[in-house]
Amino acid sequence: MKNKILVAIIMGSDSDLPVMNEAKEVLDSFSVPNEITIVSAHRTTKRMVDYAAGAKKRGIKVIIAGAGGAAHLPGMVASLTPLPVIGVPIKTKSLDGLDSLLSIAQMPPGVPVATVAINGARNAGILACQILGTEYADIANRVEKYKQDLESSVLKKAGALEKIGAKKYLKKMPKNK
Repeated sequence: MKNKILVAIIMGSDSDLPVMNEAKEVLDSFSVPNEITIVSAHRTTKRMVDYAAGAKKRGIKVIIAGAGGAAHLPGMVASLTPLPVIGVPIKTKSLDGLDSLLSIAQMPPGVPVATVAINGARNAGILACQILGTEYADIANRVEKYKQDLESSVLKKAGALEKIGAKKYLKKMPKNK
C-alpha cells in the first residue's frame, strides 16, 4: 500500500477546493495515500471519461467527487467505473446546495453514488477510510481509534456539562463564527 494512491478526490472547479480539501486532510490524517485534482464533467468531459475509466487500472480503490449546481460529476464518474464513488454536494449561492444534493442523491437504478451532506467532504474522507478498512487492517485500526477518540471527546464534554451546568459551560465554549 505504501505510496500507492488509494483514493482520488476530484471536483468540478477550483472553487470547490476549500470544501474538498477537508477530505484530503482526513485521508492524510489516516495516512491514506490520495490525490486531488479538478475534473469537470461539463468543461473537461474527455478528461473526466479518461480519469474515471482508468482509475481502477491505476490502483484507485475509492473516488470522492465533489460538485455544485447540476452536480453531474459524481454520477457521471460512477457510470464510468466499477469503483465506489462518494459524492459531496457543494453549497451553491442560488439554492444553498440543495440542487447539488438532489442531483447526486437521485441517481438512477444501477448507478449508485454514496452521498454525504452538503459540504460534507470530511465525512466523505472518513467513509472512504471505512471502505478501505474492509481490505486494509491498518486503516481499519485507525478508523476504530478515531471512533474511540470521538466517543471519549463527547463523554468528556458531557461530564463537564453535567459538572458545571449549562450556563458556565456555554461561557467556556468558543464562539462560532
